[in-house]
Amino acid sequence: MTLPLIVLCGPTAVGKTATALSLARRLDCEVVSVDSRQVYAGMAIGSGAPYAMELRKVKHHLIGEVPPDQRLTAGEYARMALERIGEIESRGRGVLIVGGSGLYLRALLDGLSPAPPADPAIREELSHEIERLGVEPLLDELHRVDPEYATHVGHRDRKRLVRALEVQRLTGRPFSAWHQTTSGGIDQPPRRVMRFGLNRPRPELHRMIEARVAAMFAKGWVVEVEDLARQYGGIEKIPEPVAEAVGYRSIIAYLIGTTTLQDAGQRALFATRQFAKRQMTWFRADPRIVWLEGSGPEAPVRWADLILDAINNNSSDHARESH
Repeated sequence: MTLPLIVLCGPTAVGKTATALSLARRLDCEVVSVDSRQVYAGMAIGSGAPYAMELRKVKHHLIGEVPPDQRLTAGEYARMALERIGEIESRGRGVLIVGGSGLYLRALLDGLSPAPPADPAIREELSHEIERLGVEPLLDELHRVDPEYATHVGHRDRKRLVRALEVQRLTGRPFSAWHQTTSGGIDQPPRRVMRFGLNRPRPELHRMIEARVAAMFAKGWVVEVEDLARQYGGIEKIPEPVAEAVGYRSIIAYLIGTTTLQDAGQRALFATRQFAKRQMTWFRADPRIVWLEGSGPEAPVRWADLILDAINNNSSDHARESH
């Protein structure tokens, strides 16, 4: 049986890694990570990367491979992932695409929109407006001119906010309209792609996020940030991909003395919950994703069983269509 590309997505802490491990062992697959922070070296704890034991059980790709002072764009990630997928398949093995970074996943599967490049003048103008007026007026503007994309932009997503308004002011078209036309992408006939989203009841997911954040601090998240600071010459020189990652800003604030460790932990927890909410908003907008709901520690095994059944049924349907 020729396996389709199998995609596992969903919010942080939901159980994607456990589900992938169960599937990979049963299907002889390797995992290609779709995570915009796990791809960087030195961020294993704070990005929630799979443990060393899990990495030994199943071969993972694009985890800890890029220095954090070399920002990786979605397009660059897609090119790396396509090369890795081709190499894995050339060895006769299947591929699981696993992660929660919606933009990276879109770039890989669907290609990137042909939106215009950055305009320095408009970008500078928008930056000055944020300095003078704050974020709220520009968020209000985005809701007026592009309500569809505005649902993906939070108060702290300044880069997304500036980019969306930059494109709209430059072209007169909403940024979301540019996303409706894409070029490239791996999800093209005759390749089969099966997309699965994993989700739990919100109270349970919040408890799992809380447990994960607590475990990250216990494993040495603060020390990880200190190590990165030493590597790059001081806390103020930590590369942007680190400083912008969920929770890292709170730890940096603790290390420079502007907050307590307890407060940093609460801020990191809140930021992670908000991040999970944004992930669900992004993925729910894709009607191609088949959602699997579950609860309890046995959920990943049940999800793996359901995905195996879906793969087998899909393969049977595909074989009938071929005849």
